[in-house]
Amino acid sequence: MLAIAGFFSGAALRICDGLIPRLASDYAVTPGVAGRVILTFAVAYGVSQLLFGPLGDRYGKARVMCGALFGCALASLACILAPDFETLVRLRIFWGVAAAGIIPLAIAWIGDHVHYEQRQATLARMLMGTLSGMTAGQLGGGLFADSPLGWRGAFGTLCVGYIVVGLLLLARLRTIPSAPPVRGGGRFGFAKQLGSVLAIPWARVVILAVFAEGVILMGPLAFLPSYLHQRFGLALSTASGLIALYAFGGLLYALVAHHVVRRLGERRMVLSGGIVMGLGFLALYATPVAWLAAPIALAVGFGTYLLHNTLQTNATQMAPATRGTAMATFAFCFFNGQAIGVSLAGYAYDHGGPLPLLVGPAVALPILGWAFARGLERRAREG
Repeated sequence: MLAIAGFFSGAALRICDGLIPRLASDYAVTPGVAGRVILTFAVAYGVSQLLFGPLGDRYGKARVMCGALFGCALASLACILAPDFETLVRLRIFWGVAAAGIIPLAIAWIGDHVHYEQRQATLARMLMGTLSGMTAGQLGGGLFADSPLGWRGAFGTLCVGYIVVGLLLLARLRTIPSAPPVRGGGRFGFAKQLGSVLAIPWARVVILAVFAEGVILMGPLAFLPSYLHQRFGLALSTASGLIALYAFGGLLYALVAHHVVRRLGERRMVLSGGIVMGLGFLALYATPVAWLAAPIALAVGFGTYLLHNTLQTNATQMAPATRGTAMATFAFCFFNGQAIGVSLAGYAYDHGGPLPLLVGPAVALPILGWAFARGLERRAREG
């Protein structure tokens, strides 16, 4: 059930990547300006984690997640009816707020019920649902962009999906166990829960690392279909389809995660992930033919989840007593990092072209992997 919810949430996260050129054309704006539909969603998503995390700890993660699914259905329906671009951008804020209560609370629920030794592999299995949704969203965005239905058809499809999975989860609520709720704290209880997470030194390291990942990786990633469309003259559906192999790289990781964790260990995983992603962005900049983007995107996706799934697994254990709040803080930093990254990448692409968009991550991602690997090494020495 969590994987199904993750599918539609993942699709919503990536659906606008392929729609950016269509939105730019429909509303006569630049791709960087059209990217505001991603920026506003990501900001609202990230900020709202600070609400949904403590709510999940207090009232039950599955129950809050169910409400969030129905909220997404209403928000996506409102976006379909948006009469102009500015209204659409504002409505994406409400969609981002509702979407904040799905994936992080699902991960926190797994953290409550799965031992740490099996957690990375279990999260990888749930990741298959999320990444399948990201693949469908990225490819679907391009297909809808080239079709008469356009972005309204894409949002309508997601609206139906949210309603179906929300009803399925609602029917299962009575049989889904929850961790004991966090009580007490009064009016300032939420702030105290957030403070208890941020007081942990290792939590601050994990949170800073995932914020950097959002800025360096997820921002430029949103403009890759537009880059291929502009450089090689590909149809938007084709460009989105090539970049959709990024999510298949994550699916490949999910299939072999158990073996990778056992053979490499966390430190070598994050170091390798940073190097693979950096080389992938460099290859996208240098490739002379469009079709090579497919295997490159596959490799970048695999490298991404060598790093991200390790960050995510560490996040589930950084504050076990308030795990929902801890995962909310993690997601808050990740998606606000993405929002900043989309804004910076859009500006860089509009004013500097592909060089800063692709070479910047090629340099920075290996450094990020190395830095977090050092952090894991120090933590292991300290016991």
